[in-house]
Amino acid sequence: MSPAENTMLPLRPLRGLFVTGSGTDVGKTVATAALLRALLLANVRVQAIKPVQTGVAPAEARTAPLADARVYAEAVAGLPQAASMQPPTALRCFTLPASPHLAAAREGAHLTCAGLRNDIEARWQSGAADMLLLEGAGGLRVPLNKREDMLDLMAAVGLPVLLVGGNYLGGLNHILLSLDALRHNGLQVAGIVLAPPVDPAAGCPGVDVQAMLADNAAMLRERMQQQGITAPLVELPRLARLDAAGWQTLAERLTPLVGHVLPKCGDCEAEIVRRDHQVIWHPYASAMQPPLLSAVARTRGNRIVLADGRELVDGMSSWWAAVHGYNHPRLMEALHAQAGRMPHVMFGGLTHEPAVALAEKLLQLMPDGLERVFFADSGSVAVEVALKMALQYQQGRGETRRTRFLTPRGGYHGDTFGAMSVCDPVTGMHSLFTAMLPRQIFMERPGCRFDQPFDPASLDDARRNFAEHGAEIAAVILEPVVQGAGGMWFYHPQYLRGLAQLCRDAGALLIFDEIATGFGRTGKMFAAEWAGLSPDILCCGKALTGGVLTLAATACSGEVAQGICGGGNVFMHGPTFMANALACAVACASLELLEEEGWRQRVALLEEGLSKGLARCAGLTGVADVRVLGGIGVVETREPVNAQALQRYFVEHGVWIRPFNRLVYLMPPYISPAEDVERLCSVTAGALSAGVHVQ
Repeated sequence: MSPAENTMLPLRPLRGLFVTGSGTDVGKTVATAALLRALLLANVRVQAIKPVQTGVAPAEARTAPLADARVYAEAVAGLPQAASMQPPTALRCFTLPASPHLAAAREGAHLTCAGLRNDIEARWQSGAADMLLLEGAGGLRVPLNKREDMLDLMAAVGLPVLLVGGNYLGGLNHILLSLDALRHNGLQVAGIVLAPPVDPAAGCPGVDVQAMLADNAAMLRERMQQQGITAPLVELPRLARLDAAGWQTLAERLTPLVGHVLPKCGDCEAEIVRRDHQVIWHPYASAMQPPLLSAVARTRGNRIVLADGRELVDGMSSWWAAVHGYNHPRLMEALHAQAGRMPHVMFGGLTHEPAVALAEKLLQLMPDGLERVFFADSGSVAVEVALKMALQYQQGRGETRRTRFLTPRGGYHGDTFGAMSVCDPVTGMHSLFTAMLPRQIFMERPGCRFDQPFDPASLDDARRNFAEHGAEIAAVILEPVVQGAGGMWFYHPQYLRGLAQLCRDAGALLIFDEIATGFGRTGKMFAAEWAGLSPDILCCGKALTGGVLTLAATACSGEVAQGICGGGNVFMHGPTFMANALACAVACASLELLEEEGWRQRVALLEEGLSKGLARCAGLTGVADVRVLGGIGVVETREPVNAQALQRYFVEHGVWIRPFNRLVYLMPPYISPAEDVERLCSVTAGALSAGVHVQ
């Protein structure tokens, strides 16, 4: 393996445990130190690390009176197992004894979850430990900066969490709130430790202390059972002295945790895949010969974390939907808040704020002239809705002969029957159903490249089809500027302007399928903007909720709505989960994020990185074309690729890219940093250069 290839291999998966508290001074450091001793006694190679330590100068990270690393070292003093391990330490130290963000600011520093995670990752990769024991600062919501706190760091690290709570009057409330926060952020609870303070009955003299402590533990066990938390709960005694005997006593009490927190072997991924193959049928795959699969445990930012701990840089945005990356706190907050109010209610005869607000936001972002929004469950259903709108509109006008659709070859619009009928009949993956599909009219694919001067002759076949079939065409449907799954082809916007005029002259509607191109992916909010025109009907989906929930929408002009509903008629469609309140609330938050986080600049940077990174593929053997537009990068090969071999190579090299047919394409989340875009491009070039695609 060459040095260049070796640098692209993924790092060893981070393994360990994150220890946090239900508040400050609940015994978290003592519990961490005692667990460190218990793990070393079980011959686990473990290092204890404090990511952020305040009240301690950097030079005194292991010796200062307030240094937690000093407590860790005292707990394992004399153990032969400790001698062979790297000593406990702190990664970032600040002299001011205050909250991390304040202590850092006093010294002109700025803490971020990404920076701290990189520090942790670097220490892990350079060390010899089999697991890390990380102790947070204070409780879950201790701020690291104006936008991030300790809970965000836990989510970024993604390790199981040991929660240490004070066993005192009122302590149960703090522990239960902390448990809720951990669960809502998708963090695994590895265990709970109850530690009594000096005076458990402080502020309430006369209380039966023993009864209170026992009741706290019993109540907590009951709540854990109700919530399906099977992790151990350990009660620690309060010791007069923390000498060697005291540390040993605490370590023995924590023994039930040891087996529970040990890093799980990588076989868990294989087990999930084995179970999957017995019961699940995957998209575009055989049930008898199951596809190559990787089991995912969690996501964060632009990373997909596999069950064995490996991390993949996401190059697909989960089929083009997760434009903000994964687990964005704004989207998660919208989801949780709406779930608490109303997850769903039928939309027949009822309405709600999330749906109304989303429709208003969509119409503000869409091309002028669109006035009504119809919500659907998925992109395919949004296309079905658009086709039915066009047919009902023509019937309302008395144009009963207009029952067919004109569409370019190379298009893809979904897998339901109406959508299949307007997909490319050869490359659209639906040839098996040809005899059962409505027979539509297909014209030549727009032959004028996006990056070349427009050729008016590219509209000749459209003109011919209108001349031959104009009286029976209800509408033209196509993906504006970018044909997606049908070939990832980019064509000139002037083609759309010419086609729109042909539709107007013939009395046909124009439908834009912006399910893949909407919400900034091409460098415009909607690809229609490249042509400076508005269709009669527009479909959107995929990125609408930022990849969190399924939702799509079909918008139409006032003229179309009036044509359908004139004379008291109604539109004949109504999905059960139409305008799902959860999805609408998340979609509203996603649209707000697009503007607030500067999607234009981010997509422009993606385009720059993809253009530079994929340029090296242009001269490779077997490559027919390399093209980039906005946040889309495409390498087209001359022959169909070995998709399974490529997918295996990509996962082994730490990226998630899923090629098909003759296309290896990238659509990373907008938040992807430049170095990750470069990694995606480098691994792509490495695979094609090595000939993996033809194996």
